[in-house]
Amino acid sequence: MAAKTLEDWQKMRDGLSYRNQAFIDGKYVDAVSGKTFENVSPIDGRVLAKVAECDKEDVDLAVKAARRAFEAGTWSEAAPAHRKAVLLKLARLVQENSEELALLEALDMGKPVMMAKNVDMAGVANNFQWYGEAIDKIYDEIAPTGPAGLGLITREPLGVIGAVVPWNFPLMMSAWKLAPMLATGNSVVLKPAEQSPLTGIRLAELAMEAGIPEGVLNVLPGFGETAGQALGMHMDVDAISFTGSTEVGKYFLQYSGKSNMKAIWLECGGKSPNIIMKDAPNLDAAAQAAGMAIFFNSGQVCLASSRLLVEEGIKDEFLEKVKAVGKFMQPGDPLDPKTMMGTMVDKSQTKRVMGYIEAGQKEGAKLVLGGKQVRQNTGGEYIEPTIFDNVKNDMKIAQEEIFGPVLSTLTFKDTEEALKIANDSIYGLYANLWTNDLTKAHKMARKIRAGSVNINNTNGGGLVMPFGGYKQSGIGRDGSLHALDKFTQMKATYIALG
Repeated sequence: MAAKTLEDWQKMRDGLSYRNQAFIDGKYVDAVSGKTFENVSPIDGRVLAKVAECDKEDVDLAVKAARRAFEAGTWSEAAPAHRKAVLLKLARLVQENSEELALLEALDMGKPVMMAKNVDMAGVANNFQWYGEAIDKIYDEIAPTGPAGLGLITREPLGVIGAVVPWNFPLMMSAWKLAPMLATGNSVVLKPAEQSPLTGIRLAELAMEAGIPEGVLNVLPGFGETAGQALGMHMDVDAISFTGSTEVGKYFLQYSGKSNMKAIWLECGGKSPNIIMKDAPNLDAAAQAAGMAIFFNSGQVCLASSRLLVEEGIKDEFLEKVKAVGKFMQPGDPLDPKTMMGTMVDKSQTKRVMGYIEAGQKEGAKLVLGGKQVRQNTGGEYIEPTIFDNVKNDMKIAQEEIFGPVLSTLTFKDTEEALKIANDSIYGLYANLWTNDLTKAHKMARKIRAGSVNINNTNGGGLVMPFGGYKQSGIGRDGSLHALDKFTQMKATYIALG
């Protein structure tokens, strides 16, 4: 089959129909209030659909359906082999519908459609497959109690979990949460971001087709301050898993304390350092990776390597190489298969990023690439790759998460100064280090305060590695078998043997 062209994707777009309702207890329904909100594409400003605007009453209905399904045991007590089969079928359905899902994602948040298909949808399917395969291979434990008794340590599903996901990888982040939640037998209420609800709503239909029972997966589009808050405050929700900003993550901690002390798992912001030593094994490869690590997905990535730390003596040479990557990755039509970089998610995010670019110049950083909105005649939200030099680590652009294609370049004299700059942040999500010295790599990795440290790469390990942060980057880990710990209760059962 020939690869799709821009015209093919446009024709497919024109024939799309959009699921725009909430999904509660196995059915698509309007919001109780009847309210809707406009879902606007950042590609060209067109309104894609009017989507159900859920609120507290809808959350109550969804949580009741989820609790009823959990207590009925049709999923929570199903054999692991059965849950495995359903999740594997869901993975296949995602693969079979990957073009439609990728197109919805591209239209909804402005990422290049080929990236959405080859990266996002491939990752979504892989998540459901990976956790489906894992769940019937996890064993409980027997405690070393001696012959007088038998101590059983077992894992049980938590119950009803709220999953609140961001707009930058809408379906990927949903799958990161849903796959381990469902694999372990929980019921879920998913709240997609209001900027990008379409793929989450569509996924509910595929989940039902795969065999997920009614009430086990519910999807509520709506706003964070209404639907999100109601989910966080609900007295019958056992846990919340949230990915998004540190500011909003703190709200969920407050909601837990004001309600039922539900478990709160957070994957929040980042200001990741990318440390380039003089002895890096390949400066060309490091520069290519540095550019991709900030301009990929238009910089709208929590782990984006937004602080480039370069050892004195190679900074000018290295920065020229990174600038070449930025010049190549110019924004284009996300439906064009050749496009490497798409849009900001909406006007608000465009305004935020442009505000940081202005602040960087006012603080005295040197703008050496980009810094402008482009393609404004399209009605879309495009910002070109932007690089600052001569940045100090106390500047706003070096300390705050911009969530856009903006790179801050700093220099250091030695490993001690590099570590000091890298750790001088409220965040601790991710870090990269480029060096040919294995001893130096080990020693520095141990001292970097981040949940993930990559040596001579910027995105290592994938799903088999746990992902999460230190400090204000979050609580808990996504990915790997460690994600299952968040969504299960540990029970100790002791049996006296006479």
